[in-house]
Amino acid sequence: MNRIIEYNITSEYNGYNSEEYLRNLGYSSKLMRSIKLAENGIMVNGAFQFANIKLCEGDHLRVYIPEDASSDFKPVSYSLDIAYEDEDLIIVNKPANMPIHPSMGNYENTLGNAIVDYFKDRPDGFVFRCINRLDRDTSGLTIIAKNPLSGVLLSSMQKERKIKRTYQAIVRGIITKEGTIDAPIARENDSVIKRCVSGNGDLAITHYSPIKTKGNLSLIELKLETGRTHQIRVHMKHIGYPLIGDFLYNPDDLELINRQALHSYKLEFTHPITDKELTITAPLPKDMANIIY
Repeated sequence: MNRIIEYNITSEYNGYNSEEYLRNLGYSSKLMRSIKLAENGIMVNGAFQFANIKLCEGDHLRVYIPEDASSDFKPVSYSLDIAYEDEDLIIVNKPANMPIHPSMGNYENTLGNAIVDYFKDRPDGFVFRCINRLDRDTSGLTIIAKNPLSGVLLSSMQKERKIKRTYQAIVRGIITKEGTIDAPIARENDSVIKRCVSGNGDLAITHYSPIKTKGNLSLIELKLETGRTHQIRVHMKHIGYPLIGDFLYNPDDLELINRQALHSYKLEFTHPITDKELTITAPLPKDMANIIY
């Protein structure tokens, strides 16, 4: 989506040109090229200027950020559970059994299809930019950027681990103390899908703490320092507390729920454009709550 951002130049940026200033704020080279090509892409104190214009304290900088494409996903109507939305991002509580992107065999039942439908009446187009991708059968909070700038900034925040993610899971076994799993993760025998703990793997750190127990089950909270594929599922199996319903890593424990009992419960981060501190939560879904409560 197109977006206009306005800045008031402070003394620390006196003498910077507008491109230097914007690059310092995280604008990418690709985004700067789009802005330079856009009509009235950069305006200073109400007048169009080139990107090399020198800025002074007190100047008013207006930047037009154009949307230069649209996602070609088929719009499919779906009742989205929206946890938060503003001009720059939307956070959706994704249900289980919904892939993020269309793929072979899943052309219409994805979050991408639903989001494109939600924005289908926007005249400036919409590109689906999902920031924190969840597995198909993991429910919970998912961030989608609504314009090129928020997409660039949120992606950088994700890579720099500035988006704090908290999950809830139901595991087999009784957990009564908090702990940390520091165990590298790699592909299992070069599998395309499965992962395992391996000394040759990538750094992976998961913190967990108990919430509630029932029978031989525990509801736990998990916080990630890293974002490896299947990290929670692999780590909990590694320490002997596999997720119930996990057909890939715990295939003998599928009777209580028809997907891995994992939910993206909380996101905490600084808004990439407004600097507002955000804490967004989504309640435990019914299929998990019915098992543990």
